[in-house]
Amino acid sequence: MKHYPVHMRTTVSLAPDVASEVAKIRRERGVGLSEALNELARRGMTKGEGAGPFVQATYPMGMKVDVASVGEVLDVLDDR
Repeated sequence: MKHYPVHMRTTVSLAPDVASEVAKIRRERGVGLSEALNELARRGMTKGEGAGPFVQATYPMGMKVDVASVGEVLDVLDDR
């Protein structure tokens, strides 16, 4: 599939943190504004691709409590 460049002129307002990142890309790579903005946009479009499913980290806390009954949980905590 052949890609043809789309040229578009528009005015955008960049938040200070975005403008700073664009300036950083321009300095580091010696590229123009359009190329830096395109790179930053592509990063955002691919963010999260290839990432596996979210897995909640758990750690043993020394006590197991069945939270199905709030009353039982409160009783256990009161006994400590």
